[in-house]
Amino acid sequence: MTELRQRMMDAMVQRGFAQRTQETYVQAIRRMAKHYRRDPASYTPEEVQAYLLHMVKERKLSYSSMNQAACAAQFLFQTVLGHGREQFHIPFAKVPARQPELLGREEISRLFAGCTHPGRRALLQTIYATGLRVSEACALKVSDIDSAPDRMCVRVASGKGGKGRYSILSPTLLEVLRQYARTYHPKTWLFAESTGKRPMFAEMAQRAYRAASAQAGITKTGGIHTLRHCFATHLLEGGVDLYTIQKLLGHTHIATTGRYLHLISPQFKPPKDTDPLDLLAGLRHL
Repeated sequence: MTELRQRMMDAMVQRGFAQRTQETYVQAIRRMAKHYRRDPASYTPEEVQAYLLHMVKERKLSYSSMNQAACAAQFLFQTVLGHGREQFHIPFAKVPARQPELLGREEISRLFAGCTHPGRRALLQTIYATGLRVSEACALKVSDIDSAPDRMCVRVASGKGGKGRYSILSPTLLEVLRQYARTYHPKTWLFAESTGKRPMFAEMAQRAYRAASAQAGITKTGGIHTLRHCFATHLLEGGVDLYTIQKLLGHTHIATTGRYLHLISPQFKPPKDTDPLDLLAGLRHL
Protein backbone atom coordinates (compact mmCIF):
# COMPACT_ATOMS: atom_id res chain seq x y z
CA MET A 1 0.00 0.00 0.00
CA THR A 2 3.07 2.26 -0.08
CA GLU A 3 2.30 3.92 -3.41
CA LEU A 4 -1.37 4.39 -2.55
CA ARG A 5 -0.50 5.77 0.87
CA GLN A 6 1.84 8.30 -0.74
CA ARG A 7 -0.89 9.38 -3.16
CA MET A 8 -3.29 9.78 -0.25
CA MET A 9 -0.79 11.80 1.78
CA ASP A 10 0.05 14.03 -1.18
CA ALA A 11 -3.65 14.69 -1.75
CA MET A 12 -4.09 15.66 1.91
CA VAL A 13 -1.07 17.98 1.81
CA GLN A 14 -2.42 19.64 -1.34
CA ARG A 15 -5.69 20.33 0.46
CA GLY A 16 -3.98 21.69 3.56
CA PHE A 17 -5.10 18.96 5.96
CA ALA A 18 -3.71 19.26 9.47
CA GLN A 19 -0.86 16.89 10.34
CA ARG A 20 -2.98 15.13 12.93
CA THR A 21 -5.78 14.59 10.38
CA GLN A 22 -3.30 13.13 7.92
CA GLU A 23 -2.01 10.68 10.52
CA THR A 24 -5.54 9.71 11.59
CA TYR A 25 -6.67 9.01 8.03
CA VAL A 26 -3.59 6.96 7.17
CA GLN A 27 -3.94 4.91 10.37
CA ALA A 28 -7.61 4.24 9.62
CA ILE A 29 -6.85 2.92 6.14
CA ARG A 30 -3.92 0.90 7.48
CA ARG A 31 -6.24 -0.84 9.96
CA MET A 32 -8.70 -1.61 7.18
CA ALA A 33 -5.89 -3.06 5.04
CA LYS A 34 -4.76 -5.19 7.99
CA HIS A 35 -8.32 -6.50 8.31
CA TYR A 36 -8.62 -7.55 4.64
CA ARG A 37 -4.90 -8.24 4.01
CA ARG A 38 -4.85 -6.84 0.50
CA ASP A 39 -4.54 -3.58 -1.43
CA PRO A 40 -7.32 -1.15 -0.39
CA ALA A 41 -7.66 0.00 -3.99
CA SER A 42 -9.38 -3.33 -4.75
CA TYR A 43 -12.11 -3.00 -2.09
CA THR A 44 -15.75 -2.90 -3.05
CA PRO A 45 -18.27 -0.57 -1.39
CA GLU A 46 -19.81 -3.59 0.30
CA GLU A 47 -16.47 -4.54 1.84
CA VAL A 48 -15.93 -1.04 3.22
CA GLN A 49 -19.43 -1.04 4.67
CA ALA A 50 -18.85 -4.48 6.19
CA TYR A 51 -15.64 -3.29 7.81
CA LEU A 52 -17.36 -0.24 9.33
CA LEU A 53 -20.07 -2.53 10.71
CA HIS A 54 -17.35 -4.83 12.06
CA MET A 55 -15.85 -1.91 14.00
CA VAL A 56 -19.09 -1.38 15.90
CA LYS A 57 -20.47 -4.93 16.24
CA GLU A 58 -17.31 -6.99 16.73
CA ARG A 59 -14.72 -4.56 18.04
CA LYS A 60 -17.28 -2.63 20.11
CA LEU A 61 -15.89 0.73 19.03
CA SER A 62 -17.95 3.91 19.22
CA TYR A 63 -19.91 5.34 16.33
CA SER A 64 -17.58 8.33 16.44
CA SER A 65 -14.63 6.01 15.76
CA MET A 66 -16.58 4.39 12.93
CA ASN A 67 -17.36 7.78 11.40
CA GLN A 68 -13.69 8.72 11.59
CA ALA A 69 -12.80 5.60 9.58
CA ALA A 70 -15.65 6.40 7.18
CA CYS A 71 -14.21 9.89 6.60
CA ALA A 72 -10.82 8.38 5.80
CA ALA A 73 -12.39 5.84 3.44
CA GLN A 74 -14.49 8.52 1.74
CA PHE A 75 -11.38 10.60 1.10
CA LEU A 76 -9.41 7.63 -0.24
CA PHE A 77 -12.03 6.11 -2.51
CA GLN A 78 -13.84 9.23 -3.69
CA THR A 79 -11.10 11.88 -3.73
CA VAL A 80 -7.88 9.93 -4.31
CA LEU A 81 -9.19 7.01 -6.38
CA GLY A 82 -11.90 9.01 -8.08
CA HIS A 83 -14.90 6.78 -7.41
CA GLY A 84 -18.17 8.68 -7.56
CA ARG A 85 -20.33 9.09 -4.48
CA GLU A 86 -23.21 7.20 -6.07
CA GLN A 87 -21.06 4.27 -7.19
CA PHE A 88 -19.04 4.10 -3.95
CA HIS A 89 -21.43 4.98 -1.14
CA ILE A 90 -19.93 5.13 2.36
CA PRO A 91 -22.46 5.35 5.21
CA PHE A 92 -22.07 7.50 8.30
CA ALA A 93 -23.73 6.95 11.65
CA LYS A 94 -25.84 9.61 13.28
CA VAL A 95 -24.12 10.23 16.59
CA PRO A 96 -26.34 11.76 19.27
CA ALA A 97 -24.96 15.01 20.65
CA ARG A 98 -23.98 14.58 24.29
CA GLN A 99 -23.72 17.48 26.67
CA PRO A 100 -20.29 17.56 28.35
CA GLU A 101 -20.03 17.35 32.11
CA LEU A 102 -18.72 20.73 33.17
CA LEU A 103 -16.59 21.42 36.22
CA GLY A 104 -17.70 24.04 38.69
CA ARG A 105 -15.30 26.78 39.68
CA GLU A 106 -14.55 25.11 43.00
CA GLU A 107 -13.78 21.85 41.16
CA ILE A 108 -11.44 23.62 38.73
CA SER A 109 -9.67 25.22 41.67
CA ARG A 110 -9.26 21.77 43.25
CA LEU A 111 -8.06 20.38 39.93
CA PHE A 112 -5.24 22.92 39.73
CA ALA A 113 -4.33 22.29 43.35
CA GLY A 114 -4.28 18.55 42.65
CA CYS A 115 -1.72 18.97 39.85
CA THR A 116 1.52 18.75 41.81
CA HIS A 117 3.80 19.36 38.81
CA PRO A 118 4.11 23.18 38.38
CA GLY A 119 4.75 22.90 34.64
CA ARG A 120 1.73 20.69 34.00
CA ARG A 121 -0.38 22.94 36.21
CA ALA A 122 0.61 25.97 34.13
CA LEU A 123 -0.49 24.11 31.01
CA LEU A 124 -3.88 23.25 32.50
CA GLN A 125 -4.37 26.85 33.63
CA THR A 126 -3.42 28.09 30.16
CA ILE A 127 -6.01 25.89 28.48
CA TYR A 128 -8.71 26.99 30.90
CA ALA A 129 -7.81 30.69 30.65
CA THR A 130 -7.55 30.78 26.84
CA GLY A 131 -9.96 28.08 25.62
CA LEU A 132 -7.31 26.48 23.42
CA ARG A 133 -7.56 22.90 22.26
CA VAL A 134 -4.96 20.64 23.87
CA SER A 135 -3.08 20.29 20.56
CA GLU A 136 -3.00 24.08 20.20
CA ALA A 137 -1.74 24.59 23.75
CA CYS A 138 1.00 21.99 23.34
CA ALA A 139 2.11 23.66 20.08
CA LEU A 140 2.48 27.12 21.65
CA LYS A 141 5.83 28.80 21.23
CA VAL A 142 7.28 31.34 23.63
CA SER A 143 6.94 33.93 20.87
CA ASP A 144 3.18 33.28 20.72
CA ILE A 145 2.71 35.04 24.07
CA ASP A 146 2.29 38.75 23.35
CA SER A 147 2.40 40.60 26.67
CA ALA A 148 2.60 44.13 25.26
CA PRO A 149 0.12 46.29 27.23
CA ASP A 150 -1.84 47.18 24.09
CA ARG A 151 -1.94 43.56 22.86
CA MET A 152 -2.15 41.03 25.74
CA CYS A 153 -3.04 38.02 23.60
CA VAL A 154 -2.05 34.44 22.82
CA ARG A 155 -1.42 33.61 19.18
CA VAL A 156 -2.62 30.29 17.80
CA ALA A 157 -0.48 29.88 14.70
CA SER A 158 -2.37 26.95 13.22
CA GLY A 159 -5.56 25.76 14.84
CA LYS A 160 -8.13 23.25 13.63
CA GLY A 161 -8.38 23.32 9.86
CA GLY A 162 -5.09 25.20 9.64
CA LYS A 163 -6.74 28.44 10.79
CA GLY A 164 -4.87 30.90 12.97
CA ARG A 165 -6.43 33.16 15.58
CA TYR A 166 -5.81 35.02 18.81
CA SER A 167 -7.14 34.35 22.29
CA ILE A 168 -7.06 36.42 25.46
CA LEU A 169 -4.05 36.77 27.75
CA SER A 170 -5.28 37.91 31.13
CA PRO A 171 -2.94 39.51 33.68
CA THR A 172 -3.56 36.52 35.95
CA LEU A 173 -2.43 34.03 33.28
CA LEU A 174 0.52 36.23 32.34
CA GLU A 175 1.78 36.09 35.93
CA VAL A 176 1.32 32.28 35.93
CA LEU A 177 3.38 32.01 32.75
CA ARG A 178 6.08 34.36 34.05
CA GLN A 179 6.50 32.24 37.17
CA TYR A 180 6.58 29.15 34.96
CA ALA A 181 9.26 30.72 32.72
CA ARG A 182 11.41 31.64 35.71
CA THR A 183 11.40 27.99 36.79
CA TYR A 184 11.63 26.13 33.48
CA HIS A 185 13.28 28.66 31.13
CA PRO A 186 11.46 27.58 27.93
CA LYS A 187 13.33 28.48 24.75
CA THR A 188 11.29 27.66 21.65
CA TRP A 189 8.30 25.65 22.81
CA LEU A 190 6.36 27.06 25.73
CA PHE A 191 5.41 23.58 26.96
CA ALA A 192 8.10 21.17 25.79
CA GLU A 193 8.72 17.50 26.40
CA SER A 194 11.65 16.47 28.62
CA THR A 195 14.44 17.23 26.11
CA GLY A 196 13.03 20.66 25.31
CA LYS A 197 13.46 20.01 21.58
CA ARG A 198 9.87 19.11 20.80
CA PRO A 199 6.47 20.33 21.99
CA MET A 200 4.72 18.35 24.69
CA PHE A 201 2.65 15.46 23.38
CA ALA A 202 -1.11 15.84 23.76
CA GLU A 203 -1.23 12.43 25.45
CA MET A 204 1.09 13.71 28.17
CA ALA A 205 -1.18 16.69 28.80
CA GLN A 206 -4.17 14.37 28.91
CA ARG A 207 -2.47 12.19 31.52
CA ALA A 208 -1.66 15.27 33.59
CA TYR A 209 -5.33 16.28 33.56
CA ARG A 210 -6.56 12.83 34.56
CA ALA A 211 -3.98 12.53 37.34
CA ALA A 212 -4.92 15.95 38.73
CA SER A 213 -8.60 15.09 38.43
CA ALA A 214 -8.11 11.86 40.38
CA GLN A 215 -6.02 13.67 43.01
CA ALA A 216 -8.78 16.26 43.40
CA GLY A 217 -11.45 13.58 43.79
CA ILE A 218 -13.34 14.67 40.67
CA THR A 219 -15.50 11.87 39.31
CA LYS A 220 -17.10 13.64 36.35
CA THR A 221 -16.37 12.13 32.95
CA GLY A 222 -14.39 13.86 30.22
CA GLY A 223 -10.78 14.66 29.57
CA ILE A 224 -8.70 17.79 29.26
CA HIS A 225 -11.07 19.18 26.58
CA THR A 226 -13.45 19.82 29.49
CA LEU A 227 -11.38 22.90 30.33
CA ARG A 228 -12.18 24.38 26.92
CA HIS A 229 -15.88 23.77 27.53
CA CYS A 230 -15.57 25.43 30.93
CA PHE A 231 -13.78 28.43 29.42
CA ALA A 232 -16.64 29.09 27.01
CA THR A 233 -19.43 28.47 29.50
CA HIS A 234 -17.87 30.50 32.30
CA LEU A 235 -17.29 33.45 29.95
CA LEU A 236 -20.93 33.28 28.88
CA GLU A 237 -21.94 33.27 32.52
CA GLY A 238 -19.63 36.24 33.01
CA GLY A 239 -21.51 38.25 30.41
CA VAL A 240 -19.20 37.88 27.37
CA ASP A 241 -21.19 37.84 24.12
CA LEU A 242 -21.45 34.72 21.97
CA TYR A 243 -19.75 36.27 18.92
CA THR A 244 -16.62 37.13 20.93
CA ILE A 245 -16.45 33.62 22.37
CA GLN A 246 -16.85 32.17 18.86
CA LYS A 247 -13.75 34.07 17.72
CA LEU A 248 -11.77 33.08 20.81
CA LEU A 249 -12.61 29.40 20.30
CA GLY A 250 -11.97 29.49 16.55
CA HIS A 251 -15.40 28.18 15.57
CA THR A 252 -16.41 28.68 11.95
CA HIS A 253 -20.14 28.69 12.69
CA ILE A 254 -21.87 30.56 15.50
CA ALA A 255 -24.21 27.58 15.94
CA THR A 256 -21.28 25.52 17.20
CA THR A 257 -20.63 28.08 19.92
CA GLY A 258 -24.33 28.42 20.63
CA ARG A 259 -24.51 25.01 22.27
CA TYR A 260 -22.81 26.53 25.33
CA LEU A 261 -25.94 28.55 25.95
CA HIS A 262 -27.56 25.30 27.08
CA LEU A 263 -24.77 24.65 29.61
CA ILE A 264 -25.20 27.81 31.66
CA SER A 265 -26.35 27.09 35.18
CA PRO A 266 -29.88 28.45 35.70
CA GLN A 267 -28.89 29.52 39.22
CA PHE A 268 -25.81 31.45 38.13
CA LYS A 269 -25.67 35.22 38.61
CA PRO A 270 -23.13 36.88 36.29
CA PRO A 271 -20.16 38.40 38.12
CA LYS A 272 -18.51 41.58 36.98
CA ASP A 273 -15.24 39.83 36.17
CA THR A 274 -14.94 37.94 32.88
CA ASP A 275 -11.46 36.42 33.14
CA PRO A 276 -11.78 32.67 33.82
CA LEU A 277 -8.79 32.50 36.17
CA ASP A 278 -9.88 35.61 38.03
CA LEU A 279 -13.30 34.05 38.57
CA LEU A 280 -11.48 31.54 40.77
CA ALA A 281 -9.70 34.20 42.80
CA GLY A 282 -11.95 33.85 45.81
CA LEU A 283 -11.49 30.10 46.07
CA ARG A 284 -8.97 28.91 48.61
CA HIS A 285 -7.48 26.05 46.52
CA LEU A 286 -6.01 28.17 43.70
